[in-house]
This record gives sequence, structure tokens and C-alpha cells, in this order.
Amino acid sequence: MSPLMTSASPYQARPAWRAVLAMAALLLPPLMMQPALAQAPSAPSANSAQPAAMAANAIESVTANQQGANVIVKIAMKNAPEKLPIGFTITNPARIALDFGATVNLTGKNTYEFNQGDLRSVNLVQAGERARLVFNLKRNLNYAATIDGNAIIVTIDGSGGLATAVDSTGLPVGQGANSAKSADKAQKQLLRDLDFRRGANGEGRIVVDLPNSQVAVDVRPNANGLVVEFLKTGLPETLRRRIDVTDFGTPVTQVTTVPQGDNVRMTVDARGLWEQSVYQSDTQLVIDVRPLKEDPNKLTQGTQGYRGEKLSFNFQNVEVRAALQAIADISGLNIITSDSVSGNLTLRLREVPWDQALDVVLQAKGLDMRKNGSVLWIAPKEELLTKEKLELEQRAQIADLEPLKSEIFQLNYQKAESFKTVFGLEGGGDSKNRILSKRGSAIIEPRTNQLFVTDIASKLDDIRKLIAKTDVATKQVLIEARIVEASDSFTRNLGARLGFADLRTLRGGDTGYQIGNSNSRIAIGGNLTGIGQVTGQTPDKGDGYTNSQFLNLPAAPINGLAAANLAVSLFSSAANRFLNLELSALEADGNGKIISSPRVVTADKAIATIEQGLELPYQVATSSGATSIIFRKANLRLEVTPQITPDGNVVIDVDVNKDSVGQETRAGFAIDTKHVKTQVMVENGGTVVLGGIYQQIERTTVSKVPVLGDVPVLGMLFKNTGRTNEKTELLVFITPKIVAERLSAR
Repeated sequence: MSPLMTSASPYQARPAWRAVLAMAALLLPPLMMQPALAQAPSAPSANSAQPAAMAANAIESVTANQQGANVIVKIAMKNAPEKLPIGFTITNPARIALDFGATVNLTGKNTYEFNQGDLRSVNLVQAGERARLVFNLKRNLNYAATIDGNAIIVTIDGSGGLATAVDSTGLPVGQGANSAKSADKAQKQLLRDLDFRRGANGEGRIVVDLPNSQVAVDVRPNANGLVVEFLKTGLPETLRRRIDVTDFGTPVTQVTTVPQGDNVRMTVDARGLWEQSVYQSDTQLVIDVRPLKEDPNKLTQGTQGYRGEKLSFNFQNVEVRAALQAIADISGLNIITSDSVSGNLTLRLREVPWDQALDVVLQAKGLDMRKNGSVLWIAPKEELLTKEKLELEQRAQIADLEPLKSEIFQLNYQKAESFKTVFGLEGGGDSKNRILSKRGSAIIEPRTNQLFVTDIASKLDDIRKLIAKTDVATKQVLIEARIVEASDSFTRNLGARLGFADLRTLRGGDTGYQIGNSNSRIAIGGNLTGIGQVTGQTPDKGDGYTNSQFLNLPAAPINGLAAANLAVSLFSSAANRFLNLELSALEADGNGKIISSPRVVTADKAIATIEQGLELPYQVATSSGATSIIFRKANLRLEVTPQITPDGNVVIDVDVNKDSVGQETRAGFAIDTKHVKTQVMVENGGTVVLGGIYQQIERTTVSKVPVLGDVPVLGMLFKNTGRTNEKTELLVFITPKIVAERLSAR
């Protein structure tokens, strides 16, 4: 058995295994370019007889078919395999590799061109006793493998989620009673371990032990390093931490692993110049962050400053070729000079970088250069431009003669009509944004949402990349707004009525007080409210004796409610003189809270509006003098435009309007408006206060009789007092939530 298949933990137990995987991406192309390693059974050689005799199994055929978005590959073996082959994946280029130990190739072919779904081709490479199958994919996808009799069935999931192994009948493996258990187990899968190491060349190596080989992993760079998403995977408490690895001396400074909804997000912070490579073997994922060493002798044209080694020149009427040769000896570059470069120059430079000196020489003699690796080609500018122009013209002629190919693109999320501008089908086909060549053509089929494109191969690749980047599912956001209005009010009103009358008229006498011996009399009028019916009193017939009040300052009503009254009457023993006192008081205390909670779901960067309320009619006059009815809205309205940022936050353009019916006026009802319009960035699931208004009103009103109202204590009988204290507060909260995507169908 091959030693590659005996290690359960290859990264920790076998350093040689790490080196093999690290160089897999570089060794695969050379292996596939050596047909001598794969011997066809039709022409066996003496050297291949010994491996074939020692091999325990053989690959007889490789077939593929497409089932929906998935591609099913069947690898027929001579004997039933004892276990699945060791597999690993490469992100760039997108490949899946399966290693069969003690197995030979009896198919007679080294390459299978399938072009089904996301599978382009399969390469079969024989190296000693080991056979390797390399699946060339269009994009990074997950796979699952299972043993079915004498065959191995490989399922490549085209949805981008977790792959499910199927048997030869196309049914998922374990379908039935055990499927629910396996699905429940998949939902509870957790990362097993996380380790960081320093490589031999100073690279930072992050080794993640996955729960199984089918975990979907998304790796993307950001401004500070890398972001690694483990989809549909949990994180144990022991691994929820931030690791500071600055002391290791690698480009990686820290590694942070946190749960992110149903996924796990790992953030790798790096500094300086670096590049990454990601590969997976069975249940272990390895992320290498390698430092890049900048060449100090690299030319920096068009940038600020020069970085070459400093030197001094003192040339007197020297040939240009000799000066260039001196610069080449110092810089270590290989310089090829055109035959048309000639002439002499005088140059005196002190302590200047050699790349700056080269720039000065080229500018002084009207020369230019083209750099390819460590080789510089120097020639006059006109000669270089002419040559490049000829090369471009030749490429254009080749493009005019290159055969056309046709391909059908199925769009899943975007509408086919949205590609009219890209293909230049609008405006007569002369659009400047046309991505097709001048010979290319495209047909848009809106019913099936497909694109039929005919063009050269390079343009078809560009269109394929464009569709892969743009035809993706749009994330959705749930926006919830809460408008809270709280009020606290207190009102108190006090007042009094005072009256006096002489009621001798009730007994046949004259009303009022007599002045001297004359018949002239004087009286103070007022209403006898609160006195009650006096014995012998006759109803009021307009002669005024019942109007016995001379002070009328009652408490004002509150919200339509009248004040409570207390009346007291004093009269003489003759019952002809009355003093009437009526006190009124009213107090109101109120607390209220109104909560409005509109919510709406919308797609990323799409405007959404939700409103509820009523429309009030108003009568207006037209220019002709007639009247018409118009309506104005008094609604609760929410308008949002969310934008999801790459780090998982949400930028929201929000417009919240809360209207209500106000006081009634002669022209109609007034509308009380509360409006907030702003832009804010909120984390996913977080809540932020957009704005608030706090208002407090304190009012004291006194109506009194001059002089008498200012008398202490007794002055309360000659004035009306009202006191009001109102507090209102308005707060607007906003909460965005990114709707979780379903990465795989249940």
C-alpha cells in the first residue's frame, strides 16, 4: 500500500506529505505533460509489466453524466476497492485530485473531455504504482465519493453547497431511515481543531481540522488579509478565540475565529507583501500565507522615487552603448540594445540610484525600454511603438480569421434582458460597452432565461467570467423600524364666582340700597347660581334681580370636561341680603406611549416602501371658481435602501414618516408630522437610534381682578389660575437583519 494512504493525520505526522501537497499545484501540469508516465494497455512495455503485476487494482473506464446542477462521475475498477481514494482540492486553478494507491491505468487514455456542467475534463496520470485522477473544474466546488460495487461514484455539487454522495441509480447514499440521522448530524458538525505554524520559508501556515471532507469553504482576500468562511459549520467554545502570532515572524499577525450565523468566519490579518495558497486533503484544510521579497533592483517607472543601488558616473563624450553596459554591470540586468541606438553623451552623476541614471540616459537620447523578467530591451521610442503597433495589428488579423464558437449560458438569478447593454444590442448594436468582438453575436431568450453567444474562444471566456461574477443570488435584508412616542401631562385650573344681592323685592320692597331719603337705590348684580330656590322667589322675567354675580372667574374646562363646583351662600335673618360664593377646580394627569413598528424585507441595493394610514379630504377652489376635493395622506411610512458591505454590516438609506390627524381647523384637519431621513451603517442584527425629539412645555395662566387679586389669601377669590406641564419624547430605532441564505436544498 502506498505510504500516502497510511497517515490519518498527514500534516502532523509526515513532513514529507506536507511538501507533496504544497507542491501539488506546481507538479500537476508537468505530470500531465509527460505521456511516458501513463502506459496504454495496447502497447505495454517491459518496464510497465512490473508495476502492473504489483498493482492490486486497475481503472478500466471513466464516464460522466449531468443530473441537474450536479455532475456524476463513475470510475469503473477491475476489483472492488477496499476504501475511498485520498483526495485534495486546489483553488487556483479549480481542481479536484484523487490518488489511487496500487492502481494502474487500463483505460488506454490520459485525457477525457466531458464539458458537462462545471466539469471541463479529467486527466488520468500514472506515476509508479499510483494513479491520479485530476478533475479540471470551471469554479471551486465540493465533491462527495462513495463505493458502489466495483466502481467509485464521485458527485460534484454544482450548487456551491455541501455535496451528497449518490449510488449508481442516482439516489443519495443512505436514503431512508438513516438519512434523517445523517442530516441531523450534518447540521451539528463542528470544527475539530485549529493550529498555526511557521513554514521553512517563513510562511504562516494555518491548519484547520474539518469535521468531514464535504465542508464548503469560501476563501476571499480583503484589505487586511484573508477571510475564510466555513459554511454550515459550528465552532466549539474552545476555538472561539483570537490568536496573536506576531512572534512567529511570518506575514500573519493574528487569526480570529468567530461564529457568524450558521457559518464560521476566520479572519487572517497579514502585513507587508504576501500571497496565499489554499489546499485540502481529506478533512484537513491548509492555508499558506507566503512572504514576497521585493527586488531592490526593480525598475520603478511612473512611481515616486528610485530604489536601485546608488552610484556615481563621470562620462565625457562616451558612447550610449557603453553607458548602458556600465549600468547593466551594476544592476545585474540583461540589456538588449537595438541596432538603431547610437550616438555619444556626456554624463556626470553623483550618488544617484542606477535605475534613475538609466531613466536619465533614456530620456536624454529619446529611447524607451520594455522589461520582461530580468531582460531589458532598449530601442528608440518610435521603433518600439511601431513594433507594438504591428503586433496589435497581427493579433487583430488573427482574431478576424479565428474560427467562431457557440455556447449557451443559463442564467439563474439575473434576467437575460439585462445583458442587452453588455452585448451592445441596444442602440443599433454600436454601443461602446459591447463586450463581444465585431464578429460576435448574441441572442437573448427571455422565456428560458438563456443567452446564445457566438464569438471567438477568448471572448467566450470573458463572457463566462462575467456571468460567473454577476449571476449570483442577491442577499435580502429585513428592516424593522420602531417609533416610540411617550407623553406625560399635568394640568390644574382654579377659579371662583362671587355675587351679592338685596332681595327685598321678594317681599314687595325695592331692590338695592336706598340713597338718603330719595327713591334712588344702588345694587350689585350677579347670578344666584348655587343659592337654590328661595322661599317666595319668583322666576326671572328679565327684571334682573336674579343676576346677582359681580365676579365671574370660573376654572376653565380641560379636554371638554367641566370643573367641579363648590357653592356657599350667606344671607341675613330677614333673608333679604345674600352673599354668593362659588369655587371651581379641575385637575388632569395623563401618561401615554405609542409604539409603531413597521418592517419590510427587500433585496440588497433595492428600494422598499411600506405605509399604512388614511387620506383626508380637503375642499379647494380651482381657477374657474369651482370647488374640488383633494386628498392628503396621514400615514405611517417606511422607505429603505439597504447595502450589504463585505464585512457583513448594512448601510441603510432610511426615510421614516409618522403622520397623525391633528386639530380641526376651518380649512379642515391639520396633520401632525414626524419625519426622519438619514443614512447610517449598522451591524447585522444590531439596533441604532436614528433620532429623537424631547419637548417640555410649562405654562401658568392667571386672570384676576386688579388690586383685589393681589391681596394675600383673600386674593384667591378674585382670580383664576391655570397651570400646565407637558413632556413629550419621540425616538426612532432601526434594526437590519440579513436573511440567511439556503446554500443547499434539504
